[in-house]
Amino acid sequence: MVSQYFAERLQLKVGDNVNTYFIQDDLNKAPRSINYTIVGIYNSGFKEFDELYALGDIRHIQRLNKWEDNQIGHFEVFIEDYNALETKTKEVFKATPSTLNTTSVKQKFYSVFEWIGIFDKNIAGIIGIMIIVAGINMITALLVLILERTQMIGILKALGNSNVSIRKIFVYNATYLILVGLFWGNLIGLGLLFAQKHFGFLSFPNPEQYYMKIIPVYISLEYIIALNVGTFILCLLMLLIPSCIITKISPVKAIRFE
Repeated sequence: MVSQYFAERLQLKVGDNVNTYFIQDDLNKAPRSINYTIVGIYNSGFKEFDELYALGDIRHIQRLNKWEDNQIGHFEVFIEDYNALETKTKEVFKATPSTLNTTSVKQKFYSVFEWIGIFDKNIAGIIGIMIIVAGINMITALLVLILERTQMIGILKALGNSNVSIRKIFVYNATYLILVGLFWGNLIGLGLLFAQKHFGFLSFPNPEQYYMKIIPVYISLEYIIALNVGTFILCLLMLLIPSCIITKISPVKAIRFE
C-alpha cells in the first residue's frame, strides 16, 4: 500500500506494478530490485507520514535485512486511557532491556501535541468569553424588566412586600429565560454536533495543515452537563447584582414613575 501523496506524484493506481530498489550495506554492490503490486492507497492525513511510509508484509523487510522470523525494527503499544500515557511509558521502559529504546507518541510527535495544547487553551478562553457575554446579556435583560415594572415594584412595596420577595420575582423570571436559552442552545448546538459527527459536512480548507480532512467532533455527556450547570450558576449569580437595584427604589417615586 502506498500513500495518496506517492500515488499522485508517481501516477500510480491500484493494480499497477512498481519496481523498488533497496541499497545494500556494501555500497559497491548494486541495489536490490523487487517488483511489487499496488493493492491499496491510503491517506493518513499526516503529510510527514505519507511522505515516508509504504505499507507491506513484514516478511519482505525481514528478508531484506536477513532477520529471523521473530525479529522486528519497532513495535507499538496501544493504550485505552490517554491520561495513563506517561505511566505506561515508564512501565514499558523498565520492562525493556538496555539495548532497546522506548519513546512515547507524545515525545515522538512533540510539535503535534504542543499544537493540540494550544487548542485546549483557546477552548477555555472561548468558553469563558461566551459565559461572560451570556451573563452581561442576562443582566441587561433583567435591568430592562426592572425598568418596565418600576411602578409595579412601587405598588408591591407600598402593599408591604419586602425587597427580598420582590427580588425573587425578577430572579425567577430571569431564571426562566436562562433555562429557555439553555434549552434552545443545547438543541441547536448538539444537533449540529451530532450532524457533523455522523455526516461530516464540514471540512478543513487545508487538510495538510490540520492533519485531517473532516473537522472532528467529540461529544461527552459529562462535559455537556458541567457546561450547562456552570453556565446556569454563573449567570444566576450575575443576576443578583442588578436585582439589588430594587432595594434602592422608593415606593412613592416608583408609583409616580412613567
